[in-house]
Amino acid sequence: MKQSIKRAAVLGSGVMGSGIAAHLANVGIPVLMLDIVPRALTENEKQKGLTLEHQSVRNRIAAKNKQELLKRKPSPITSKKSLDLITIGNFEDDIGKIAEVDWILEVVTEKLEIKQQVLEMVEKHRQEGTIISSNTSGISVEEMIEDRSTDFRKHFLGTHFFNPPRYLKLLEVIPTKHTSPEVLAFMKAFGENVLGKGVVIAKDTPNFIANRIGTYGLLVTVREMLKGGYSIGEIDSITGLLIGRPKSATFRTLDVVGLDTFIHVAKNVYDHVEGEERKVFEVPQFMKKMNEMGLHGSKTGQGFYKKKAGIIYELNPETFEYVERTKLSTAATEMAIQEKGSNRKLKALIMSEGDRAGDLIWSVIHPVLIYSAELLGEIADDIPAIDRAMKWGFGWEAGPFEIWDMIGVRKTVARMQAEGLTVPKWILNFLEDGNESFYRKENGEVSFYDHGEFKKKVLNKKEINLRRLKEGNPVIKQNNSASLVDLGGGVALLEFHSKSNAIGVDIIQMVNYAIDEVAKNYEGLVIGNQGKNFCVGANLALMLMEAQDDNFDELDMVIRGFQNMAMRIKYSEKPVVTAPFNMTLGGGAEVSLPAAAIQASSETYIGLVEFGVGLIPGGGGAKELYLKELRNLPQGVPFDLTKIANNVFEKIAMAKVSTSAAEAFENGYLDAGDGISVNPDHLLHDAKEKVLGLAKTGYRAPQPEKIPIVGNAGYAAMVMGAKTLQYGGYASEHDVKIAEKLAYVLSGGRLREGTQIDEQVMLDLEREAFLSLIGEPLTQARMQHMLVKGKALRN
Repeated sequence: MKQSIKRAAVLGSGVMGSGIAAHLANVGIPVLMLDIVPRALTENEKQKGLTLEHQSVRNRIAAKNKQELLKRKPSPITSKKSLDLITIGNFEDDIGKIAEVDWILEVVTEKLEIKQQVLEMVEKHRQEGTIISSNTSGISVEEMIEDRSTDFRKHFLGTHFFNPPRYLKLLEVIPTKHTSPEVLAFMKAFGENVLGKGVVIAKDTPNFIANRIGTYGLLVTVREMLKGGYSIGEIDSITGLLIGRPKSATFRTLDVVGLDTFIHVAKNVYDHVEGEERKVFEVPQFMKKMNEMGLHGSKTGQGFYKKKAGIIYELNPETFEYVERTKLSTAATEMAIQEKGSNRKLKALIMSEGDRAGDLIWSVIHPVLIYSAELLGEIADDIPAIDRAMKWGFGWEAGPFEIWDMIGVRKTVARMQAEGLTVPKWILNFLEDGNESFYRKENGEVSFYDHGEFKKKVLNKKEINLRRLKEGNPVIKQNNSASLVDLGGGVALLEFHSKSNAIGVDIIQMVNYAIDEVAKNYEGLVIGNQGKNFCVGANLALMLMEAQDDNFDELDMVIRGFQNMAMRIKYSEKPVVTAPFNMTLGGGAEVSLPAAAIQASSETYIGLVEFGVGLIPGGGGAKELYLKELRNLPQGVPFDLTKIANNVFEKIAMAKVSTSAAEAFENGYLDAGDGISVNPDHLLHDAKEKVLGLAKTGYRAPQPEKIPIVGNAGYAAMVMGAKTLQYGGYASEHDVKIAEKLAYVLSGGRLREGTQIDEQVMLDLEREAFLSLIGEPLTQARMQHMLVKGKALRN
């Protein structure tokens, strides 16, 4: 079999096929993307005098779908450069090229006969040993290859990517009875380590794991809505974040997925199961009528919801009219809102018997728990596979068995039996044996119940779970906002855990302590965490309060402390590696930029965004971004300091944020010494390895730098750019004032061009500009607006 995948072919260039091709290109794998040959000319092609034999016509479908990747939202590509790795063609002229690839992915229409025809064609051209997979959301992979050769069947499996492939973590891998164990093991490791996916091994059953349980849960919710007389808005108001589900809850999720797609998935199960289960997968009549009316959701502009004049309306399933959106508010929901953590919120709702909201949540949760237990062994071999599939595929915070543990297995089973429900025999045996939960934690390790015994949960060796790690008590020191943790192997980790991971005095103190501790006892330091975002910046509310109270001496002290912290990170005698992910804004970027190296998650959105709240970076961000630009210049090539300063000025003044780590390289936030982790679960491991790599190669702290500045001429050019925007109506007078402050910093205080200044001079300029701006009433208004509304104010 192939021991590596260096090239791939994707057969089918529709939304899913092109999305998978884009994801492969994002991780650096060249892709051949093929589709059918058109059977008729477009009007545009006729006007150009083209024929059906012209190559541009024959490749039109794949070419069009490749270009569509640039327009799709959210973007399937991490950089426009990804498109360079996608080569297009068609099934008739280019199918022979699949002999040159290591992995062939079939992603054509979800019809068994068509997939069989394509796979028959593949067998004629593939080389022996090449891995083949079918991307399907539920068609039997076993049936696809009934007539294929032994080698073909040995190297074939299902690979169910969730859409969009770049963003959704789950990859269900479905082996057949013929699939080689070596091929299965290789594809699981490849999916995790190269594609960055959460891989779950599923069985060849209708809709596999996530779609089987997820579709069941959605239809149960619809059934309970109709039975209980709830509105669409009421259902969504309590089946989202309140119970640990995505914000899109139930019906907004269906709008995003597309009602036609959902009905197709539901029908696949309906056609292949019997009895009571089949009844659940019978789509309600009102949804069938919606489908006939073209009310498919987001792609048609209306579905369960419709937006008119900026206001969102919900569908009345009886009249098919759109009415004002409603919410369900009861004593139980009010109590749940006050609880901390989705597990406590869910428990509060479920235990509120007799409450309209509590009864609804119980009625939609308990069938899913029972159903998941019934399917164990049929759709997956173990409990973790089901839980992971639901978390990674449907965005649940906890899977069915984790939910059962959270709300109490014994107590809820008793309630189910009291209500006359049939609980699977193995669950009753589980309780009779004295067990209370499906998972156990001991010494930082997790085990799960499996056929009468508890087995250790096997993780990829690159996965580091901080919460479990700290349960083993390797915490060196901590305060309310940060902890210093022993990662093992001579590496320490500084974890932020303040609200939104915002940087305040506590974090500054812990960074300074960490630098000292690491200098004495460790090889190096990782700064990272596993919160929602790496860091959204400094504590904006605290700074605003101090400014409004005229505590500028206090602010000056905090900003100096931040700057000194950043310089200690930069000049630490042991290497410091930051591990940013998701939102890495303002102060988050200022912590990352001075580090010896950055190991960024592929989905890292980094930027100096202070301009949006009427400020400029105050912790050294402008200086470090400017220095990164200078360091990235080709050696021996003349450069224009003014152009470099303008580039940095524009990024900060426009509050540009990278849309990926790949784009962060292009924007100058990352450079050649930095790295990208495609799998977010491997980020801390990769950062730790980078620290050890630097230490093993004899890391030496950098020497203090001199900074060449653009001076007066550069200052004038930057300010002129801001005033030009003002003249065009794109910038306010206050925007220009902020821009002048930023230009003053980047010009080094308007000295002569080419003058070299110490870093501390630019840091002082940053701090002075920051403090002067935060005293401005218009800036304070912007800060207040951001805190209250969550978006920028232009005044």
